[in-house]
Amino acid sequence: MTDPVESASSSVSADEVVAVEQERPRRFAKVLTGLDHPLATGFLVTIGVLGALVLGSAIGSISTILVYIILAMFLAVGLDPIVRMLERHKVKRGAGIAIVFGGFALVMVAFFVFVLPPVIAQIVQLVQAIPELVENIPQSEWFARLAPDAQVAVLGALEQIAEWISAPSTLAALGGGVLAVGVGFVAAISASFVVIALTLYFLASLTAAKRAFYDLAPAHSRVRLADLTERITDSVGSALIGSVILSSINAAVVFVLHVVIQLPFPALMAVIAFVVTLIPLFGSVIFWIFASIIALFTSPTQALIFFIAYLVYIQIESYVVSPRVMNKAIEIPAALVLIGALAGGALAGIVGVLVALPVMASILLIIREVVVPRQNLKV
Repeated sequence: MTDPVESASSSVSADEVVAVEQERPRRFAKVLTGLDHPLATGFLVTIGVLGALVLGSAIGSISTILVYIILAMFLAVGLDPIVRMLERHKVKRGAGIAIVFGGFALVMVAFFVFVLPPVIAQIVQLVQAIPELVENIPQSEWFARLAPDAQVAVLGALEQIAEWISAPSTLAALGGGVLAVGVGFVAAISASFVVIALTLYFLASLTAAKRAFYDLAPAHSRVRLADLTERITDSVGSALIGSVILSSINAAVVFVLHVVIQLPFPALMAVIAFVVTLIPLFGSVIFWIFASIIALFTSPTQALIFFIAYLVYIQIESYVVSPRVMNKAIEIPAALVLIGALAGGALAGIVGVLVALPVMASILLIIREVVVPRQNLKV
């Protein structure tokens, strides 16, 4: 039999619970009524603005670190396909990572030993040759072919350039620029060590990080999330590796063309080509126009030969080389590529341009695979 005391206490407890549940909406309504007061609203808005300013300031203070982290993450994702290829050939992941970074170290040593010294020497030669090039413009072939009005305009522009270069403020700015370049070079070396260390860590823990990320999703969605994540990482890796390969081929072609056509500064122009052609789709065209204009100062005939030869290479790259190298990357409309490159360059310079294409590819894949199917279900 049930104890009367226990039944009474349980009934009292139930009544108290009901009373508390009924009281909650009233208290919440009182709180909302208090928030409707102008003073309380202003106070909350002020707190929100201050919180946003503090958060923005904090993010701005660590913006450089965030760039390092993002770059290291993209490098890890880009190198992961190579490591997994080695794993398929019975190489352990740790050994594969060591092989990849050993190869990267050899490439960097080769760059510093064989590429950087001639590039620096040619930069010095270019700086020393600029005054002579400017003085020889009135005696050049292309200047003689200009109309008289155009010749007057060119001579006026050259006089203004000479006055600007000889101005004390310009010399001071150039001196400060050289100092800034030196400081930036030292900072870039230190940043490289940080990025390499982070890339090693991310690459070693990438598989475990993916599994932990999948565990955060509901069980019924993990297979779908894993498939989408793997496709995104494969696309990002293919885009990054493909961009570097295409830029390397571009640099090699530019170097060979400059040597064969006997244009000056082949190593310097090859390095510039490598950096500029990292811009997807439009980088080759930008460098084509830039290098052709630079070649005009040497000889119109040599400039024309380079103009035609590099144009032929751009066609080969677009229709033969690029489809083979970027075969796993997601197709992106040209307008979105340009917008992404401009936005990435404005936010993070050359690093932003490099990661713009993978980011745009990932966003497009999510929209096509997640957003659009959900919208199609809404009838």
